[in-house]
Amino acid sequence: MTGTETNLFALTPDQQALLDQVDRFSKAELYPLAERMDAEEWWPDHIFARIGEMGMFGGTIPEEFGGTGMDLLSSGLTLQAMARWNHALALSWVAHDNLCANNIYRNGTEAQRRKYLPDLCAGKTVGALGLTEPGAGSDALGSMRTTARRDGDDYILNGQKLYITNGPVADVLLVYAKTDKEAGAHGISAFIVEKGMPGFSVAQKLVKMGFRGSTTGELVFDNCRVPAENLVGGENRGVAVVMSGLDLERAMITPICLGIAERALDLSVDFAKTRKQFGKPIGSFQMVQSHLADMYTSVEAMRAYTYRVLAEAGPLEQGGGGRGYIHMLTASAVMFVANELHKVLDLAVQVHGGSGYIWEAEINRLYRSIKLLEIGAGTTEVRKMIIAGELLRGMARD
Repeated sequence: MTGTETNLFALTPDQQALLDQVDRFSKAELYPLAERMDAEEWWPDHIFARIGEMGMFGGTIPEEFGGTGMDLLSSGLTLQAMARWNHALALSWVAHDNLCANNIYRNGTEAQRRKYLPDLCAGKTVGALGLTEPGAGSDALGSMRTTARRDGDDYILNGQKLYITNGPVADVLLVYAKTDKEAGAHGISAFIVEKGMPGFSVAQKLVKMGFRGSTTGELVFDNCRVPAENLVGGENRGVAVVMSGLDLERAMITPICLGIAERALDLSVDFAKTRKQFGKPIGSFQMVQSHLADMYTSVEAMRAYTYRVLAEAGPLEQGGGGRGYIHMLTASAVMFVANELHKVLDLAVQVHGGSGYIWEAEINRLYRSIKLLEIGAGTTEVRKMIIAGELLRGMARD
């Protein structure tokens, strides 16, 4: 290259500056929290307000509602940098910013946007999404048992939600319930539920293998009275809200995987340089070099797919998703990067040897994140079904 040509596969200067800015902040303020969050399943109450103060919430939400009006790729870069240094907080960020706030922006009324989004974007309130239930598994919609019944100016919600990220600390939740039992998955509606509404409670905080600093819980709705004005997207129209949100969620899981993989590679390179055996750094041995080379190649492949899916999913129209090319692409992307992350972390622990098997080690903390990323937002098996189904319907792009 002459130096005047443009690298079409590189980030723009503004995008790189954003990535670097969030990286510096995350290293300075989020990374020091990570060890205690994992060891004690501790939630730092102050940190969301601090993230909001730095303008790192509401990336895909216009400024008039408190956001920063970025595209999905730029928002994903924020997430990538956070995941390098505190992947548990990165996961909570997704549940708050993408699953809750962005869903309210995309599907809510003007009044709902103005009421809830400014505080969510400022980090003054914590958001969550309530979809999965006990016993539901991969059939989250068809087997949903939580119900909502109209009663005058309110809806009465009854049921349980399980495995809800941010559930124990959330102030605002986007909750799905059946408003028409006979319509199956097409009789579901979405509601904005506030923590203090009568009949809503957190039954328990769940103890997890990985992402331990990101609180996860079981929620109970016992004749929970929710104002009818908190219905999102119209009655019995929750499927459209769910499916477009799922495609965006899958796209936004990819930068979490990428950030974790980048950190694992950096830790492994540093360890290979400093750890000595037989009087030499272990990085001088060809087998260790082979592992590092494989890790680097996986990280770069993850980066390419992550940026592509974020760029293509960003313009997804309101009510879009859940079908067609973008549905296939997001399922494929998250499946690929999660599988590659598994390879990277497995090799990283191998490079670290016995020290990587110790619970307190940072590389061990990263390793324990693998399974959730292969399960969340639809398991690997579900992702394969989506991809194959769309291919057989002729959705492959030329």
